[in-house]
Amino acid sequence: MYHYLLPLLPLIAAPPAEPRFEQETIDDQVAIGYGIAIGDVDGDGKPDILLADKKQFVWYRNGDWQKFVMVENLTEHDNVCIAARDIDGDGKVEVAVGAQWNPGETSDTSQSGSVHYLIRPEDPTQRWTPVKLHHEPTVHRMRWAKAGEDNYHLIVLPLHGKGNKDGEGEGVKVIAYEKPEDPRQEWQHWIIDESMHLTHNLDVHTEGEQECVYIGGKEGVKAFSYSKDRWRPHGGQKWVVKGHGFSEVRVGNVDAGTPMLAGIGPLHGNLLTAHVPRKGVPKLREAERIKLDEELREGHGLAVADLIGQGRDQVIAGWRNPNAAGHLGIKLYIPFNVLWEAWSVRAVDIGDMACEDLAVADLDGDGKPDIIASGRSTHNLKIYWNRSGE
Repeated sequence: MYHYLLPLLPLIAAPPAEPRFEQETIDDQVAIGYGIAIGDVDGDGKPDILLADKKQFVWYRNGDWQKFVMVENLTEHDNVCIAARDIDGDGKVEVAVGAQWNPGETSDTSQSGSVHYLIRPEDPTQRWTPVKLHHEPTVHRMRWAKAGEDNYHLIVLPLHGKGNKDGEGEGVKVIAYEKPEDPRQEWQHWIIDESMHLTHNLDVHTEGEQECVYIGGKEGVKAFSYSKDRWRPHGGQKWVVKGHGFSEVRVGNVDAGTPMLAGIGPLHGNLLTAHVPRKGVPKLREAERIKLDEELREGHGLAVADLIGQGRDQVIAGWRNPNAAGHLGIKLYIPFNVLWEAWSVRAVDIGDMACEDLAVADLDGDGKPDIIASGRSTHNLKIYWNRSGE
């Protein structure tokens, strides 16, 4: 385990506040690093890092960052995703995982896709017990989301509809699962939507007293919220964005009452966009689409957060293959104002992070969000400690 300081290189113009990050590699033996989740695993009040790697689901303990294997060799094919959240208020996360990643097989559920809930042992550093749940082929991403005042659902997103070829055919079945008191018993599940294709990722965003699930795919972005005992299109709107393909999608805020949406597209694409409402019209469906960067190659990690205390979110994007300039890594995009009429860019890591996934969380409790990223061909898991303003 080691760490060092990386000078940040201005790529366009100096931002209003100077971001600074200290890198720490906590694992240099990652196989692929498919997916990252953040949450308190051991109940010590500190957020830990969870990782879906090729054949293992693991967690890293906050502080010494020791790695513990939860489950390994769960299915014949690779693992692909992980969701972690405290859904029962005991201070420790509940964990679900997706595996049997075989995107070329869209029909045979025995050869493609899996969903498991992991039952924690008394000592969470020991092996966890997987419980197999219903699944569709090509399970790809999952998140826990609030479904009413005191309930949560596991939202599972396949990449393809059943029997699809080249993103054509039946729509993707987005499924919500409800955990029973005894997780070994049958889980109720419902189809939220089955109208989209190539649905690569999703995000959960708090809006008022609700949580909204945003889903990005080939045709655009849809949003769903839970009301009157079911998931419904949020605000009654069929589409949030239509006509632009999304591979990654994240939702943040430009101020206290106005959301913004960031996306990478098309599938594993080169284009990073921000969708920003105009002044006086705080609705994403009427937002302006702004092209922030067209030089990614296989953009695969995305987050929105206020890393520098601006009072509005910045965008963090990572890509996993060398671009035309021969670079891969992570960049930070900083808006000049709430309308994103101009922005500056900072390199967070260029050359040592083939970004497969990234997340943002305050890991050390200093009030400043840190960046966590996993590298596919660089085989690493890194924390970028936020030292901005120091």
